Parts: sequence; C-alpha cells; structure tokens
Amino acid sequence: MYCYHKGIMGLPWMAYYEGSSNDVPEESYTIAFGQAGTARSGRDLTIVTLSQMVQKALVAASELEKEGISVEVIDLRTLVPLDVDAIVRSVAKTGRLLIADEDYLGFGLTGEIAALIAERLDQLTLKSPVRRLGVPGTPIPYSRPLEQAVIPQVRHIADACRSMMQQKLARAA
Repeated sequence: MYCYHKGIMGLPWMAYYEGSSNDVPEESYTIAFGQAGTARSGRDLTIVTLSQMVQKALVAASELEKEGISVEVIDLRTLVPLDVDAIVRSVAKTGRLLIADEDYLGFGLTGEIAALIAERLDQLTLKSPVRRLGVPGTPIPYSRPLEQAVIPQVRHIADACRSMMQQKLARAA
C-alpha cells in the first residue's frame, strides 16, 4: 500500500512544494521503520511534522534562516511507532517546539506530541511554550483560498516560529 499527499498527484489546482516527491533509487534500500529523520538541523527551534508539511517547514526554515533563526525540522515518517526519543533530543537541543500538522488540532497528533513533551519537562528546559499549528475545529472549505486559510501554509509556520522566538516561558516563582 502506498500513502502519499494529494499535493503530489500533479493536479493543477493543488500546491506543489519542491522536494515533495523524488526519484526512487533503482537499487534496494530501506528506511528504518519508526525512526524519525532530521530533514534540517538547527539550534533555535524545532518543528516536528510529517508528509507534505515537511516541505512547507523546510521552505519556512530557509526563509527564517535569512532572519538569523536556525530551525531544526524533524520528519516523523511514522506515527505508530512514534520516535519520541528523536523529538525529545531535538527539543532538548533547541528549547522550543512547534508541532505542525494538516490535521485538526483537537484530539490529534499535535496534542499527543505536546503531552509527551509535557510529561518530560523534568528532562527539558523550554525557552517558550510548546505551540501547535493545525486545522481549527471547522470543516475544510471547498474554496481554494479558504482551504489555504485553514490548512497551515509556509507563512503560518514562519509566523509561528517568529512569535515563539519572541516569547519567554513564564516561570512560576
């Protein structure tokens, strides 16, 4: 079974992001199942994501690099099993976490990852609150401009990162 994002189907009305598809090697190869990949290394902020959101995050990271913000992008690759260690390692390094997903914010992946980080706060030093970026609790609109307004886009990711770089984590005294 092959699962792929509808954005790589070649439909003219779908946005395509460079890097969303690539050539498959002729020779045999494997990708470790359950092991996230670091799509881009960074030091200031971690974006955890999957599927085509990886490409959106990479575009945003390139944009932010010009502003002096170094973003690490973690490509989850699989959800079950979820590579929690890779997420924790990256957040321990950067101190900031943005979870970006094309799914709904409620009852989904973004909340699960945020909870996993919250359960490990004794191991981590956060510089800003964890931030989730996803679809709000509304049906996906049929209209293309409205669809782009509710599904996170490159500009939404970049804006969330900029905001997080300005936030400070409130510490209880």
